[in-house]
Amino acid sequence: MHSPKHGRGPQVPGQAPTADIAAAHDSASTPGKPPPTKDPVCGMDVAVPPAHHTTFAGTAYGFCSAGCKAKFDADPGRYVGSAQATPSAPSAPSAPPEHAHAKPAPGGTFYTCPMHPEIRQARPGNCPKCGMALEPELPSLEAGDNPELKDFTRRFWWSLPLSVVVLLLAMFGHRWHLMGMGAQSWVELALTVPVVLWAGWPFFQRGGQSLANRSPNMWTLISLGTGAAFVYSVVATVAPGLFPSAFVSMGRANVYFEAAAVIISLTLLGQILELRARAQTSTAIQSLLGLSPKTARRVRQDGTEEDIALADMQVGDRLRVRPGEKVPADGVVLEGGSLVDESMLTGEPMPVAKHSGDKLIGATLNTHGALLMRCERVGTGSVLSQIVQMVAQAQRSKAPLQRMADGVARWFVVLVVGIAALAFFAWGLFKPEQGWVFGLVNAVSVLIIACPCALGLATPMSIMVATGRAATQGILFRDAAAIENLGKVDTLIVDKTGTLTEGRPAFDRAVPAHGFDASEVLRLAASLDQGSEHPLAEAIVREAHERGIALQAVEAFDAGSGIGVRGRVAGRQLALGNTVLMAQVGVAADPLAAQAEALRQQGASVMYLGVDGALAGLLAVSDPVKASTLQALQTLHAANIRIVMATGDGATTARAVAATLGIDEVHGEVQPQDKLALVARLQQQGRVVAMAGDGINDAPALARADVGIAMGTGTDVAMNNAHVTLVKGDLRGIAIARDLSQATVANMKQNLWFALVYNGLGVPLAAGLLYPLTGWLLSPMFAALAMSLSSASVVGNALRLRGHSRQPIGRQANG
Repeated sequence: MHSPKHGRGPQVPGQAPTADIAAAHDSASTPGKPPPTKDPVCGMDVAVPPAHHTTFAGTAYGFCSAGCKAKFDADPGRYVGSAQATPSAPSAPSAPPEHAHAKPAPGGTFYTCPMHPEIRQARPGNCPKCGMALEPELPSLEAGDNPELKDFTRRFWWSLPLSVVVLLLAMFGHRWHLMGMGAQSWVELALTVPVVLWAGWPFFQRGGQSLANRSPNMWTLISLGTGAAFVYSVVATVAPGLFPSAFVSMGRANVYFEAAAVIISLTLLGQILELRARAQTSTAIQSLLGLSPKTARRVRQDGTEEDIALADMQVGDRLRVRPGEKVPADGVVLEGGSLVDESMLTGEPMPVAKHSGDKLIGATLNTHGALLMRCERVGTGSVLSQIVQMVAQAQRSKAPLQRMADGVARWFVVLVVGIAALAFFAWGLFKPEQGWVFGLVNAVSVLIIACPCALGLATPMSIMVATGRAATQGILFRDAAAIENLGKVDTLIVDKTGTLTEGRPAFDRAVPAHGFDASEVLRLAASLDQGSEHPLAEAIVREAHERGIALQAVEAFDAGSGIGVRGRVAGRQLALGNTVLMAQVGVAADPLAAQAEALRQQGASVMYLGVDGALAGLLAVSDPVKASTLQALQTLHAANIRIVMATGDGATTARAVAATLGIDEVHGEVQPQDKLALVARLQQQGRVVAMAGDGINDAPALARADVGIAMGTGTDVAMNNAHVTLVKGDLRGIAIARDLSQATVANMKQNLWFALVYNGLGVPLAAGLLYPLTGWLLSPMFAALAMSLSSASVVGNALRLRGHSRQPIGRQANG
């Protein structure tokens, strides 16, 4: 078949990183400590010296069979049970002292905090710093639903109706005259108890953790605010006589059960939305893990064949790969020839010809012929495993952006608690009559007015409205960090195939030689290519059909050379392929060589057509640039963003496309780890980097970038790894998303200002600071009203983003 890369041999993505692991496996025979008498895999007794052995982390291990050794080599952490043996975290941060001797959970999994990667332990739990649930460093393919998400969802749906009833009673109960006000307090208490003490219990645990670890955060405020409102209301219900008459209305002491209940329910809802967004990280890695086939077909020494599980494969096994099957492991071709689709790793849409001696990559797709291969790497040594680990490492190394409210809350909590305590003791010590009661009421007022409704809503409300607005324009944000970071981006790395281009070969032109015309060249080539499954052939045949050209039957079709195809059409002997094929069939390609090179410089793949030993012409097939790409890049350049192209395609094609589009920097023939290194290098130079891509090969770079942008027309793995997805695959969406990002960040800052102003004015008033001058006190009822007003202002300001629009892209680009 046609060779899409002229003069370029097959390359192995990930060869560099896997070489180290292969070397580690090859050194397994190095003598270490005396081998144990038990096989760590199956537990059987092992003869001394063992027939099969390896060394891991300085310790020698013996095995009863080669199969057990292969399983151990594939995943040592599963059988050794030490932190050193965790293959899923090759570059994980060092564990803090309290976890230094922790042993991993079954399967060698450690758990870490997405916000604080330095927190790492061997079992699930909550982060002692921020209270977030710890996540496995590398999710497994069999991982089920997030247990914390299921738990919070259950708590939310149970608490929501109770909170609504309590809120309605508090607002309208005195008008409905359903019961006496004293009895209503008891009903509200009964309805609020399960909401606060059961549904909200995780928040109180996290709040307690934050205090015990001296790391105040939003959980501290939530637990103190709701706890204060609830405890105060319980006391007011059980012993209303303790309170002065100023705090009694409509026959009962004022209670604030609705504040505690509603805050708990809203906080649960916010956690559910956040957990769903975080779950996408695991989905990306699970998609990568799912690329591998489940079984392999092993060829025994006697020539018979058997299907085996991938876990039973061993280095050196001979494996049969039939047409349409995935390559089960990294290895080398022993017999046969075929075209292998490596786009999941390289991003190239053209399958690569494979023959004896060529390298094969596990999980790539054999599209055409049968292959016999030798297995060379399994388990953590495979290229796919290396990419999985790169994605996991990049995700862990880039913690989500801290909410602006978190930094404020650290000191705000300390200040609010201090003011509440000062108010309590000041009133108790300096006002003889009912001073402690006034102190309690004012302290509760301080905590209620400072309850973090507005502060907690400041950023999530802006994010919620902005993501909805973006979705209507075909832009999907994964989380708040993506919105916050996108507005700061000053460098954009773009993949070529499927991002700048359509990602599908299309017929460009036919150039006839002397004595032929273009239509005849296309008709003969398309007739011959009817027997081919190659994407270039499909583009030629499709073009002939669209032009209404009648094709003739092909005879003696031969696609076994890997450099082109041959056959007989209407009694004429045809050959279609590269210069090597033309030389083999005695056709001189020189008359059209200059035109062929010019087409290659424009990014096209070129094939020569020979007819009965004479040159008939050439055909060019290219991957066309999307119609919207040039305008999108002009708009981004106008916003002072540097554009860098990194593609697995050939350097000549990459430079041709870059010159057409005015791209600032070009990197061709790059591997997945090269794209990752490019992102890291630019970040080290102080740049804020966005990466736009559509393939699995882009996944590590998408995860590492400050903002990863996936084309919605690309793979699920790319979209799951990205922070932003452009549903229509239109790069113009980046400019729109960046503009919306900047507006959203400004809106969040405004919301934080509203929240802080309300609290800044309300807290001193609630503490009774103006009482000596005016005799004014702010009762908890008005404190709750002020808290509600601050929340309303935040929500109203955030809703303004629904009407946000930007100047039309075309006009801005031209300006």
